[in-house]
Amino acid sequence: MRVLVVKDAAEAAKVSADIIEKIVREEPECTLGLATGSSPVGMYQELARRCADEGLDFSKIHSVNLDEYVGLEPTHDQSYRYFMNDNLFDHINIDKANTYVAKGTGDIEENLKEFNAVLDKTDIRIQVLGVGPDGHLGFNEPGAFMRDGAHMEILDDSTIEANKRFFASKEDVPTKAVTMGMGNIMRAQALLMIIGGHKPEAASRLLMEDKIDPMCPATFMRMHRDATVVIEEALAKEIGYIK
Repeated sequence: MRVLVVKDAAEAAKVSADIIEKIVREEPECTLGLATGSSPVGMYQELARRCADEGLDFSKIHSVNLDEYVGLEPTHDQSYRYFMNDNLFDHINIDKANTYVAKGTGDIEENLKEFNAVLDKTDIRIQVLGVGPDGHLGFNEPGAFMRDGAHMEILDDSTIEANKRFFASKEDVPTKAVTMGMGNIMRAQALLMIIGGHKPEAASRLLMEDKIDPMCPATFMRMHRDATVVIEEALAKEIGYIK
């Protein structure tokens, strides 16, 4: 696992965008695994700028997203389809027909069959990841075991608490989500985790402990042969990764 310590969020965005840009330029028809949340927003903004100003071409790129809330229509301003359009897809020359975000409304079992079918036939070149305060990846919450394929997850209270800032109240936060399983994530050719915000527990367990623990799904990153973690210097110092 490669760890890149950066000065601040702005540098994290540029370093992460460099990794994605290299892949897009070398493999212009590949599939990107994308994530939502605050951590990748700066990277998405930087990629959009490079598309507009430097000719970074997404016209033949495909994408598939980690997860989606159950109960939110794609037009809801907190759905992950809306997030991706607003933060990236509307600002680059990607064909939205080549982007996939699982459906969170309607027949969830059928939605999961479709999600798994898409994942089964998709070779994800690189999977972008954030991490929850409790170490969750996608919406794979801590537990006794991890699921292989896409599934519905009941969200932990800590996850709901962390996400309530995006909603009018905690009661408005969905309590369920559909998500890639840990197997789907680990089968990506490469992983890119951006640790944004103040998440010392998850960062410490990932970087300072030598174990794979389903109670901290982020630690599964250690098993991947091509995994990169981008972390800000202040947090790296706080957990003792650097002095």
